[in-house]
Order: sequence, then structure tokens, then C-alpha cells
Amino acid sequence: MLQVSQLFIYPIKSLGGISVSEAEITDRGFKHDRRWMLIDKNDRFLSQREFAQMALLTVEINDNELVVSHKHELQKKLNIPIVPKTNQSIFASVWDDQFETIRVDPEADKWFSMMLGFDCRLVYMPDETHRAVDERYAINYDEITSLSDAYPFLLISEASLEDLNNKLAEKLPMDRFRPNIVIKGAFPFQEDEMEEFSINGISFFGVKPCARCIVTTINQDNAQKGKEPLKTLSSYRLKGHKILFGQNLLHGGLGKIAVADQIAIVKEKEPVLPNI
Repeated sequence: MLQVSQLFIYPIKSLGGISVSEAEITDRGFKHDRRWMLIDKNDRFLSQREFAQMALLTVEINDNELVVSHKHELQKKLNIPIVPKTNQSIFASVWDDQFETIRVDPEADKWFSMMLGFDCRLVYMPDETHRAVDERYAINYDEITSLSDAYPFLLISEASLEDLNNKLAEKLPMDRFRPNIVIKGAFPFQEDEMEEFSINGISFFGVKPCARCIVTTINQDNAQKGKEPLKTLSSYRLKGHKILFGQNLLHGGLGKIAVADQIAIVKEKEPVLPNI
């Protein structure tokens, strides 16, 4: 029996995630998931790809604010209201997408710049901003996403990580891969074959395998980089020039899903890589 085993949201793009027991699904993914992000002087998004130290900043949601802290300096906290303090519009970018965001708070900019060691600003994606997913993988051609790299959800099975860990000298935790939905009861890489499935009456569609980058090599507890898991994954999860692990999802419908919810597979597809 397939079940949801873990759920995660990442309020500020590329910062630490939050494990939750249930999550509300909005038009662009989980509520609060990647609605904020840090940008540079060129209004481009910042991530752990260039700045591994971003992994050391964690986020909590308390009432009507975010609370950001440093894993190694817990006394240094930043409280950010859910509603931005400014109405300053900034056209920010994630990869090739450019869209309107709102600057959150100049004091927050100062705090993040001090903690990370470089100038940056915090922006928020308002409800009025609609960022379309790649039309090549759209289903209804009206799907949108938040400030994620490209899609509203990332799905990974516990069995896929176990399969990988059995090939590694040192086991890795799930946080290296930053999923939104983790499932149990699957066989390794079954998520590759899940073209359509439902959780609590909400439809999900596996539209594209997730190509992995160097963020997976960053220890989320100390921001140190290594060679794994990309070195090992490249030996059996390579397609063309991309290393695949996890499945990007689109969805249809609103509501909530929770840990322990059962998963009903509606339609399967051929995986892009053989299960070995």
C-alpha cells in the first residue's frame, strides 16, 4: 500500500525546509512553499548552488510571521511578517522566468546580508503573480508554480533513497533532495512510473523526472560539499547529460493532504530509466 510518509515546505527558496504533518494545496503548490526568495543586485534568485551557506538558515512559521535562524547561531533570529512591509515592486528572475515580486523589508535585507556575507534582498511572490510552468510539460496549459525551480511539487519514495544509500559508503538523509512529498510502500523509483495518482481526492501528475544538481552534494547541517550522491547516481541514473532522482509533479484540485494518506495510482507510464 502506497502512503504519504513525509511532507515538506520550503518557505524561502533554497533555505531550510519544514517537515509538516499536513499541507494545504493552493493553485501553485503547498501553501507558503517557496513564496519568498533572496535576490542579488541584478534581481536574480540566489541559491545553494552558488552559496552553500544558505543551507544553514532555517525557517519556521509562527502565526502570521516567518522566523528565520542560523543552525549554529540560534540566538540570531529574524521575524518576518507574512504580509510584506513595503509595496515596492521588483521584477525578479528564476532561471529564464521574470515576474513581479514585492520587496519584503529593508531590515530583513540587512539581516540576510549580514548572516550570509553578501548583499541580498528578500522578495515575496504575491497571489497576483502567475508564473506558468514549462508548456512542454503542462497538462491544461494553465498550471502555475511559485518560486520553485520549475514545478509545484517534487515526489521521492523512501525506497529510492534506500536503494541509493545501499550503494553509498555513508548514508544520506532525505533533506539532500528537498522533496515536497515522500512516499512509502513503493519499490525503488516507482515514482518514475506514476503518471497520474490521487491523494485525498486531489490529482497529481508525474510530468518530468527531476534532474539533480550540486545542491544534493551539500551537507544541510554544516554546508560542506562532497562528491556524493552525484558520483554514484551518475553510474545508474544518468539520462543524456542529466542525473535523475525524483519526479516533478503538477496537480489538479485544491485541499489538504496529510502524512499517512493513502495513494491511489490512476495511470502508469514507462520509466525513462530501467529499474535495476
